[in-house]
Amino acid sequence: MAELILTGFHAVEESVRNAAIKKENVSAMQIFYSNPGPRIKKIIQQANKIGILVTQTDMKTLDEMTKNLGVAERDHRGIVIQIKGVNSRPSNIVDFDNWLYELNQSTDKANHITVVILDSVTDPHNVGAIIRSADQFGASLVLLPERNSANKVNDNDVILRTSAGAAAWVPVSVVPNLVRCVEKLKDNGFWVYGADAGGTSVQEGKFAGKTVLIMGSEGSGISRLLKEQCDSIVSIPTCGKIDSLNVSVATGVLLYEIYRQGL
Repeated sequence: MAELILTGFHAVEESVRNAAIKKENVSAMQIFYSNPGPRIKKIIQQANKIGILVTQTDMKTLDEMTKNLGVAERDHRGIVIQIKGVNSRPSNIVDFDNWLYELNQSTDKANHITVVILDSVTDPHNVGAIIRSADQFGASLVLLPERNSANKVNDNDVILRTSAGAAAWVPVSVVPNLVRCVEKLKDNGFWVYGADAGGTSVQEGKFAGKTVLIMGSEGSGISRLLKEQCDSIVSIPTCGKIDSLNVSVATGVLLYEIYRQGL
């Protein structure tokens, strides 16, 4: 039976909170902890309220449970949550066409809607960090391509941990063709902004109420066909001596600016 191991305070807290709100996965979850400090006690209290099984163990056992995870994820801080079975798949995965239809049918028309498109971003740590920024700055959807992207089963664990639980809340859609999705978004009133060097400074530009932000890979940038769909290319002014910002950092900066303009 498949299982997912999430580590650290943020990821465990968000998993418990998500289960409490959505009433999902409770029976498939089990929390293991060592020394119950104040923050762990708070998590245990929340878990007990909704019926998640909680087991006290030792650090050696937790180390054993997390030994096959990435280096950062092995730093479990004395608490892990285990989610068993097929329902451990993130419940935030959505169908793009359904998402767009529901957006148009909604009677609650938001003034600002942001869609983030990740073109060939293959590092799951970057994807997780971007999803975390998407949560913090109110993005409504993250789009990933089926190919040349961090969206495989093995990547999902890293994405969940790196997002520190935000992946439970931010809608994500994996699609076969990003260009077609952009065309549909433009037909529905979205303006498309690509992030690349040599574009309009983000300090000078103005984002539309319905914004699509396209981020390319650090190696090859945004693909030609997607760049042709952009209404504008935006850049972040920097003063460092290296070539560019990490894609997850750049996305966070741009999402903050989009959020700030919408306040």
